[in-house]
Amino acid sequence: MSESEHFDYQAFLKSLTNQPGVYRMYNHQEEVIYVGKAKNLKKRVASYFRKNLDSIKTRSLVKQIQHMDVTVVNSETEAFILENNYIKKYRPRYNVLLRDDKSYPYLLLTDHEHPRLTIHRGPRRVKGEYFGPYPSAWAVRESLRTMQKLFPVRQCEDAYYRARSRPCLQYQLKRCAGPCVQGLVSDDEYTQQVELARMFLKGKNQQVINQLIDKMETASQCLNFETAARYRDQISALNKVQEQQWVSGNQEEMDVFGMVYRNGIASIQGLFIRDNQLLGSKSYFPKVPADSTPEEVFQSFLLQYYLSGNASVPKQIVIPVELEEEQAITELLAKEAGKKITFFKGARDEKRRYLELAQRNAENALEARLSNQKSVFGRYLELEQILELDNQIQRMECFDISHTSGQQTVASCVVFNREGPFKADYRRFNIEGITPGDDYAAMAQALKRRYSNIKDENKIPDILFIDGGKGQLAQAEAQFEDWPHKKMPMLIGVAKGTSRKAGLETLILAGNHDTIPMSADSGALHLIQHIRDEAHRFAITGHRQRRQKAKKTSKLESIPGVGAKRRQSLLKYMGGLQGVLQASKDEIARVPGISEELATVIYDSLHH
Repeated sequence: MSESEHFDYQAFLKSLTNQPGVYRMYNHQEEVIYVGKAKNLKKRVASYFRKNLDSIKTRSLVKQIQHMDVTVVNSETEAFILENNYIKKYRPRYNVLLRDDKSYPYLLLTDHEHPRLTIHRGPRRVKGEYFGPYPSAWAVRESLRTMQKLFPVRQCEDAYYRARSRPCLQYQLKRCAGPCVQGLVSDDEYTQQVELARMFLKGKNQQVINQLIDKMETASQCLNFETAARYRDQISALNKVQEQQWVSGNQEEMDVFGMVYRNGIASIQGLFIRDNQLLGSKSYFPKVPADSTPEEVFQSFLLQYYLSGNASVPKQIVIPVELEEEQAITELLAKEAGKKITFFKGARDEKRRYLELAQRNAENALEARLSNQKSVFGRYLELEQILELDNQIQRMECFDISHTSGQQTVASCVVFNREGPFKADYRRFNIEGITPGDDYAAMAQALKRRYSNIKDENKIPDILFIDGGKGQLAQAEAQFEDWPHKKMPMLIGVAKGTSRKAGLETLILAGNHDTIPMSADSGALHLIQHIRDEAHRFAITGHRQRRQKAKKTSKLESIPGVGAKRRQSLLKYMGGLQGVLQASKDEIARVPGISEELATVIYDSLHH
C-alpha cells in the first residue's frame, strides 16, 4: 500500500471550509513538504486529488501526503504573509525557495548634531536617513569609500567620536572635517558638507557641483584662496566620480528583474535603482521543484524576496513574466511599503532597456552556473569511478584544525553536495579541555560533537575527508567504531606531501590504510583539494576571529581593579582597545566609573 493511501482526503475535504487560508502537507516522517495558500481552501485542496493531474510535480507530491492541516485567515493578503512565514520556517521540498535571505546593506546618515555616515544592515532602529538598499556589501563599501573622498563627513563610531580630544588620522588625510575637536570646523560648515553629501546620495550631483562652484567663487572674491582651492579640489573629485558613475537614468526608485529558466535551473537577475542611480545588480538561483512553470517560480521568488523584511519595496517594479495574482500582490506590497506600487512589463523605452539588460545578465549568470555545474558534475563522476562506488555521492564533509601554538583552537566542518559547497550546513567547533597543540585530541572532540547525536540520515556524509595523515584518520575510525546508523561514511585521510605542494597529496583509505593513486591533473583530485582548502579556510577564519576576540580583552583583563563593567565602559567610550591604548591618563579618567588613581594604574599597565 502506498503512503498516499493512508491519507483519507475525502474525509478531510468534508470538514474543510471555503474561507481563505494556508494549508500544509506532511509526509510519513512528519516533514512539511509543501505550503500553499488559497482564496477558497476547499476548492484549492480538492484540486490536488483530481483523477487526471497534468503536473508530474503535483502527482509526486500527492503520493507522499500522509496528512494535512490548515490555518484559516481573514483575507488573501493575510494568506500571502502566513504562507511566506511558513515557507521560511519549514523550507518545504516542493516549494520554490529563495536561498539568499540575508538583509541588504544601506548607507545611513545619522540624526546627530554632527551626523555620521556609515553602513547599516538589519532593522532600521537608528534615527537618520537610509540610502539604498545596495545589492552587496562590496557595493555599499565602494560607495562609502567614494563618499569619504568627496565629503569630509565623519564615519567613526559615536563612542570614539565622543572620546576624542585631538584629531585622528582621517582628519590628517582630509577625509573628515574633525567635528570631534573644537575649533577645527564650525557647526555651520560641517552641516553644509552633510547637506551636500545628502544631495549627492539622492542623485542630485549637478546641484551639488553648482553649489560648490558658488562657494568657490564667493571664497575667491573674499580673497580666501585656501578655502576656494579646497572647493575647487572637491568639484574636480566630483566630476571624476560622475565620469565613472554607475548607469543612470530618469527613474527615481525602481527594481528590475530578468529571468531565464532552463534545464531545471532558474536564474533571476535584479537591478536596483534608487535616486536615479543603478546601485548594482545581483543574481539569484532559487531552489526550484521539478516541473515548475516560470510564472510560478517568479511569483514565489518575488513574494519571498519582498516579504522577507530584508529588501525595501520600490514604487516601480519591472517584471519579466505575467503575475497570476498581480492585483492581490500589488495590494499586499503596497500595504507593506505604505505607498503605491506599480508593476511594469518593460514595454517602453527606458524600462525596456533596463529589462533587456537584466535579461542579458540573467542569461550570462545561468551560462556560468551551468558551466560550473558541468565541471563539478564531471569531477564527481571521476571520483565515483576511482573509488568504485555503486551509488552517487550526494554529500561530502571535511574536517580541519587551526590554532596558534595550541591557543584558541578551532575545528571546522565543511559540506559539499553535487553542486559544490553547501554553506548552510558548515559548522565550527571551539575546542576546549585538551592539551594545547594536541591536534589528535582536537579532531576527536570535533568528530564526537558533530556525529554523536546525529538523527537525520540525510545529514550523514557519503564520504568524510580528514585533513591529515594516519593519526588524524585514526581519530575518525575510533569515532565510527560503534556507529548505530545503517549508513556508514567512507573515511579518507588527505595527507600533504613532504613539499606540501598541491598535487602531491596522499589519500589514505580507513581500515587497511591503503593509498589511492591520483594524477596531479585529475578532476577528482581537484574536487578533494577544493573541499580540503575550503575546510582549511573556514577553520583559519574561525581561529582568527577567536584570537581577535581574545586580543581585544586580554590586556585589560590582567589590570587589577578593572572588572567586566569597567572593561566594557572603557572599550565603549574609547571606541575599542586601540582607542584605550592611544588615550592619555586624563582621557581615561574621563570615562564613567574610572577614578584618577585607577586611570594611572590602567595607563601604566598598558604602557610599561
